[in-house]
Amino acid sequence: MPDMSASASLAMTHLATLAKEVDEDKVTPGVLGFIVFAVMALAVWALMKSMSKHMGKVDFEESPDEEASGKETTDSPSGKTSPAKG
Repeated sequence: MPDMSASASLAMTHLATLAKEVDEDKVTPGVLGFIVFAVMALAVWALMKSMSKHMGKVDFEESPDEEASGKETTDSPSGKTSPAKG
């Protein structure tokens, strides 16, 4: 197996020479940064549109409270039902 430290050292040497050529005062995100930002913005827009569509389907109307009307149901814990035998 080849020595990994030698290839890593060679890669760092090439990256270090590239870093010296970059002017630190003129570094910009460039086209790739714009593309990433645009894709993220489109994804957020699509998610918001989908969420709005799904929230429109939700029915927020609550059923009337049965305890306030004085009725007892068999599902309620205070209802007089016998426990299930198994």
